[in-house]
Amino acid sequence: MSDWKEKSQHARDYRDASLAKVDPPIGKLPDPLPLSSQGLPKKYLTAREYELTHNFDAIELLGMLRRRELSSEELTRAFLRHAVLAQYAVNCVTELMWDEAITRARYLDSLSKPLGPLHGLPISIKQQHGMRDKPCHASYIAWIGGPSVPNAINDILYASGCVFYVRTTEPQSTMQLECNNNVTGLTVNPWNRDLTPGGSSGGEGALLGMGGSVLGMGGDIGGSIRCPASNNGVYGFKPTSRRLPLSGMKCTMLGNETVIPTFGPLTRSRETINLFMDLVLKTEPWRHDPTLFPKLWTPVKLDRPLKVAVQWWDGVVKPHPPMIRAMREVSDACRAAGMKIVDWVSLDHAKAWNILSRLYFPDGGEDTIEVIQESGEPLLPLTEWIINQPGVKKLSIQELWALCRERDNYRADYAAHWSATGAHDGHEVDVILCPATPGAAPPHECSRYWPYTAQWNLLDYPGVVFPVTFVDPVKDKRDDSYVPMNDQDKLNHELYYPERYVGAPVSLQVIGRRNHDEKVMAALEAIERAMGRDETFRPKL
Repeated sequence: MSDWKEKSQHARDYRDASLAKVDPPIGKLPDPLPLSSQGLPKKYLTAREYELTHNFDAIELLGMLRRRELSSEELTRAFLRHAVLAQYAVNCVTELMWDEAITRARYLDSLSKPLGPLHGLPISIKQQHGMRDKPCHASYIAWIGGPSVPNAINDILYASGCVFYVRTTEPQSTMQLECNNNVTGLTVNPWNRDLTPGGSSGGEGALLGMGGSVLGMGGDIGGSIRCPASNNGVYGFKPTSRRLPLSGMKCTMLGNETVIPTFGPLTRSRETINLFMDLVLKTEPWRHDPTLFPKLWTPVKLDRPLKVAVQWWDGVVKPHPPMIRAMREVSDACRAAGMKIVDWVSLDHAKAWNILSRLYFPDGGEDTIEVIQESGEPLLPLTEWIINQPGVKKLSIQELWALCRERDNYRADYAAHWSATGAHDGHEVDVILCPATPGAAPPHECSRYWPYTAQWNLLDYPGVVFPVTFVDPVKDKRDDSYVPMNDQDKLNHELYYPERYVGAPVSLQVIGRRNHDEKVMAALEAIERAMGRDETFRPKL
């Protein structure tokens, strides 16, 4: 075996040893595994474990814990066993924290009053984000065995009373909307294993999509929260940058601020996002991190019907039929509820990607490639694809300044474009309703179009993904008469055959202006109410 294969085996041995602690063990799964993993929890978990992990969201479980209708230990054991099942089914786990989680849960159960707003709740964390006293390799073999970076949000969550119980997978370099690396291998979608769960927070998305978590934390610089949320039929929120502390993200190119990433939650309910944002910002993290915008989470109360712009397509790649149907169904419901629905005219999104893809790697990808080459591990196709986007090269300082001016000019043009939507009626668009991806979760190695999420990273606009429906082969016929507009559109069109996407969730995205994070969440509530959903709604698992 080569050195990199031996080193990656050590990481898998570490993971497998942690999984082996599960008690009682998970029974032997069928071989081959079924296309959909959704039926496995009911077969391999106890009735009580299934009830706890599938029937409630984080807020309901927290209420049960506070009323002592449920112990943290019982709940934690249920999610630990569910995480092991999810690992065996879809390969989404890098470490199961069996001993630590149960010890923590027992301690919390022993207290006479709740430790904090998350008292006793199990929370999953993307491995790249690091954790105290834990190794963190961020899916680079050269970093296996290396230390974690202190993580401010993890510390806040822990002080709020949560139980960390599992760490999840991400792709090589984390710059993929897929979830594959040379350490843990390929993570698959729990709805259809032939499809991707997305990336980079793909392990989180797959775990939530299978019912193995109710609240997890991911990161987003090009769609890495919203894409997995969309592909797995759960909720995911990307805040405006500098709202949440970013320490603890182990990655290459530290100090590069051309595009600012952000942490954010993946959840099983809309209101869990509000809970997460409120409790983190109540700690006033800007007092310790001066880069942050000093603002508490301040819910917005809408005082008039929303004006919603629907982005039917971005002018480059046309969404697949299920996505168009989802937008039509949601926009019709909003119109029937009294909202004003208009079409969104996209402003040169091809130009935006040209700027953004170069901003991702102002060093030409040197720092990322150097870490990969250090171990001798192979460069995976989608890592190579994103680094080799047209125009990506090592920039001189003058070239970097010029590119940042292009970014800022584009942002100013887009802000003016948005403001102009109020020219006729004095009421500019409140939010944009749009796809998070060009279709449902694509087949593996086919996630090669990012702009439905990455566009908003360039603009630094907040966005939330919510589940809408599922691919329906009867309703969502392939249009063989469609003539693609360009090569990217052709590649996307050729992916779609309804039978390929059996069981796949279809999700949409709500986008707001920069720093209008709370308004985005208020708009999502109004949109979901128009769809007939209330606080009790939970996505189908």
